[in-house]
Amino acid sequence: MSSPANNEIRQELERFMAKVIKRNPGESEFHQAVREVAHSVIPFTFDYPDYRKEKILERLTEPDRIIIFRVSWEDDEGNVRADRAWRVQFNNSIGPYKGGLRFHPSVNQSILKFLGFEQVFKNSLTTLPMGGGKGGANFDPKGKSDREVMRFCQSMMTEMYRHIGARTDVPAGDIGVGAREVGYLFGQYKRLRNEFEGVLTGKGLAFGGSLIRTEATGYGTVYFMDDMLKHRGDGLKGKKCTVSGSGNVAIYTMEKLLDLDAVSVTASDSGGTIHDPDGIDREKLAWIKELKEVRRGRISEYAEHFGCEYLPGKRPWVVPCDLAFPSATQNELDGEDARTLVDNGCIGVAEGANMPSDADAVAVFQEAKIMYGPGKAANAGGVAVSGLEQSQNSTRVAWTRDEVDEKLHKIMADIHEQCVIYGEKDDGYVDYVDGSNIGGFVKVANAMLGYGIV
Repeated sequence: MSSPANNEIRQELERFMAKVIKRNPGESEFHQAVREVAHSVIPFTFDYPDYRKEKILERLTEPDRIIIFRVSWEDDEGNVRADRAWRVQFNNSIGPYKGGLRFHPSVNQSILKFLGFEQVFKNSLTTLPMGGGKGGANFDPKGKSDREVMRFCQSMMTEMYRHIGARTDVPAGDIGVGAREVGYLFGQYKRLRNEFEGVLTGKGLAFGGSLIRTEATGYGTVYFMDDMLKHRGDGLKGKKCTVSGSGNVAIYTMEKLLDLDAVSVTASDSGGTIHDPDGIDREKLAWIKELKEVRRGRISEYAEHFGCEYLPGKRPWVVPCDLAFPSATQNELDGEDARTLVDNGCIGVAEGANMPSDADAVAVFQEAKIMYGPGKAANAGGVAVSGLEQSQNSTRVAWTRDEVDEKLHKIMADIHEQCVIYGEKDDGYVDYVDGSNIGGFVKVANAMLGYGIV
């Protein structure tokens, strides 16, 4: 079937987005995520009338349900606190809802809907049977004692347990929700249901967790970048990389870069960026791990300790590099940052965070035709290993570190292959945005067609 004119596609896109915005007022993050997907999928559906007739994309932008509830708890001084929590169950066409829980003051419905929507496509790309969901609370675990975090988690699970289960919805960790929080949540779930089942992932190894879960997102992002480079006849060896953030994703991105003979020269937090032109080697990386995971310090301390440059209030994208790995949070890389990266010779970007590049930045990368791996493809390693944790829980087995890493590596290669199938253009350029969006969409859409109108 011949492709419609570009202006027809544009009009269709704007009509579609106008409806989405009208139905979801004020949810800018969600609008951004939907537009990015629709920009790829709407032209694709012109050649597949069944998707249009059955309004698959329209149905995909509406969550199955959103659960909102109050979480009341008591702090160490005996003061009663009340926070708000959500679970967005977006789509379970190909498996139980799957997606993390985020604890942060910035959490709101728009952010969780954007994350849940992205999760649908990301989980589809992994080839594992997982639907998409997301949840969290505007609770801030920073500065709270272990007992306070425990009381909050127990109170939250006392409501949430009614809505989740191994065959229904399997939450995981995200920003602000690490092994400690998952442990408290799982303990309360087990207590309430009197069942030991794989209802949460990111658990401790002592009670059903998987090896490499902590490292998975960072490792997977690097594997994806390696696959993009290999597709162009290149490799990671000797590449100078800029990484943003200093949490799990950033730390294990830097670790895997070292494994594959590349090196990061930056790390950052909300205060600013360190630039170490000598590269962050294993000794320095161990120091960052101790700084962030044990002492909960600021990245500026690295500059003081190792005598390198600190850029207060700046992001890493001003530093010249071969490859960039935005690994902190959404919209941390704008159009100006993208132009700086391209002008400084950057040839590839792989997103360790969810939607860290805004729409202007993505447009710059695509115009320059550099390798750009969007989050739903590049950072799918985290949820992939969560899915592998579910499999281990279901079969009551525990795979070795090497077994999990091998499966992760293969999943990322499969995701890259799908992106190439759906994203390669006539001139050989691979548009990984189109590839990941269409590749993730097709599997879910076909399942929805098979179910009829539900």
